[in-house]
Amino acid sequence: MSMKPESIEKIIANFGKAKILILGDIMLDEYLYGDVGRISPEAPVPVVDIKEERLKLGGAANVANNIATLGDEPILLGIVGEDDASVKLSQLLKHCNITRDFLINDSERRTTIKTRIIAQSQQIVRADREDTKDISENIEKTILTRFMSIIDKINAIIISDYGKGVITASLLEKLIPICKEKNIFIAVDPKESNFFNYKGVSVVTPNHHEAGFVAGRRIVNENDLKNVSRILLDKLQAESLLITRGSEGMALFTADDQVDYFPTVARKVFDVTGAGDTVISVFVSAIAAGATLQEAALISNCAAGAVVAEIGTAAITSRQLAQEFKDNFID
Repeated sequence: MSMKPESIEKIIANFGKAKILILGDIMLDEYLYGDVGRISPEAPVPVVDIKEERLKLGGAANVANNIATLGDEPILLGIVGEDDASVKLSQLLKHCNITRDFLINDSERRTTIKTRIIAQSQQIVRADREDTKDISENIEKTILTRFMSIIDKINAIIISDYGKGVITASLLEKLIPICKEKNIFIAVDPKESNFFNYKGVSVVTPNHHEAGFVAGRRIVNENDLKNVSRILLDKLQAESLLITRGSEGMALFTADDQVDYFPTVARKVFDVTGAGDTVISVFVSAIAAGATLQEAALISNCAAGAVVAEIGTAAITSRQLAQEFKDNFID
C-alpha cells in the first residue's frame, strides 16, 4: 500500500464541504470527576468525593459532534424522550452548532443517559438510564419522513447503532435500498445483534471482538482475522469491512479481496470511550472529501491514535488531524 503524503494532506484540506446524515441511538454522557480517600463503611466500595460534573454528547450525537468538529455539516436523526435530559442534550447540540430539527421526541422513551464516575483518571463505575425496546411503527414512519426530506441534500450517511431500539431491521430494509439507488455512501457502526441486517452497505466498522463474535470465530492471529473478514463480507454483501484492533491498529478488507493493515499510531491510551465514533466520522468525512477506502482508513487510524489519549469522548479538528498526520507519517 503506497500513499503519497501530499494526497492525504489534500484530502484533509478538503474537509468541511459535505453534509452528512447521522442516524442512530442518541445519548447524553454524564461525567462525575472526583477523588477517592476512603472505603465506604456500608460496603467494600470506594467513596468518591465529586469535584466536577460535565455533560457531553454521546452515541450518535457524539458522531455528529465529531463530524461538526471536522468542519462538515452533521444532520442528526434519532429519538429522544420528553424529559430534562433531552433539554440538556438540545442545549449541547446548540452549543456545538448541530441542528435539532431532525430529532424526534418520543413520550414513551427516556433519553439515554450514561453516567461515568471517574477518580484519579480511572473510571470507577458506569450507570445507565435508558429504554431499549424497538421504536414503534409510527416513530419509524416519522424517521422515514424526515430521512426522505433531506436525502437529496446529503453526501453520506452514518448509521450509529448502539442497540437501543432505533435501528430496526424493518427500518434498514427501507433505508439501505434508497441510499444505494441514490449512490449515497453508507457507513455502519454495528451492534452484534443487528449485524446481518446491514446487507449491501458501503462499509461496516466493528472492532475485532465484535467481528469474531458475529462470525463465530475467535480472532487470535492475522489468519483468523482474514477468515472472519471473508465470512462477514460474504454474508453482508458489503463493499468493505474496517475492523479496529485496539493496540494493533486496524485492518481494511474490500469485496475485491484487497487487504490493508494500519498499525496503531497511539502514543499512550487513557480512554477508548468514543474512539469508534471518531473512526467512523473521520472515515466518512475523508470519503466525502475524495479519499479512497484505503486513504480514509489511514486518516481515521491517525485520528483514533490522537483521541484515545484523551479522557472521555473526544473529537478532532481537521487542523489537528493534519498535524497528527505530519507527526506520524512525514519525516
